[in-house]
Amino acid sequence: MFPATLFDYNGVLVDDELVHLDAFREVLEPLGISVSEADYWDRYLGYDDAGAFRAILSDAGQPPSDEDVSKLVEAKRPVYLARARGGLRFFGGAAEIVQRRAAHGPVGIVSGALASEIELGLELLDVRKEVAFIVSAETTSVSKPDPAGYLMAKGLLAEAIGEEAAALALVVEDSIAGIEAALSARLACAAVAHSYSGDELRAAGADFVASNLLGLTDEALAELYSRLYA
Repeated sequence: MFPATLFDYNGVLVDDELVHLDAFREVLEPLGISVSEADYWDRYLGYDDAGAFRAILSDAGQPPSDEDVSKLVEAKRPVYLARARGGLRFFGGAAEIVQRRAAHGPVGIVSGALASEIELGLELLDVRKEVAFIVSAETTSVSKPDPAGYLMAKGLLAEAIGEEAAALALVVEDSIAGIEAALSARLACAAVAHSYSGDELRAAGADFVASNLLGLTDEALAELYSRLYA
């Protein structure tokens, strides 16, 4: 069985992409920039906030400075948190799988979301105590598909359970960029078809694809581990 688990956050545990989209729209409206839902899903989903703002403004013909991006990220933070406190939606089985995986070994979160957003969601989901560490947007200077976040998480796991076990950790992702990041970090990746189709996730290289979190049973993951490492 996988000795540790690294979960992405948005799109895997919390169903908040439309909350993010609304927050982006609110912050960008004074700049005369609108973002369609189709463009958000097709173009910006894999980015952290800084990467998304940089891409959105560049696509709108307004290439931003680092200072511009930083200001927009900070402006979006309270907008998102206010909307999230009004009612976050979580995917079915989210709390249960975090608790179940924590019983098998350390659990970490590796996400392009801000730490305050992740902390809020984990508290609302009542699983904060099961999560050993969080690698957030503030922790790395690059977003997925760059593997920096997962490489950092491997290092944290190595300190806790040793390098050999850390190399056998399982990543749970929902996006193409996330799968690419996990594979670049040489980690096994199970994907849930919350944001992309199963065919798209398989084409991206996911080692296992489930339609939702409920498909990541202990039996299915044990079989995956055996297939990869037996």
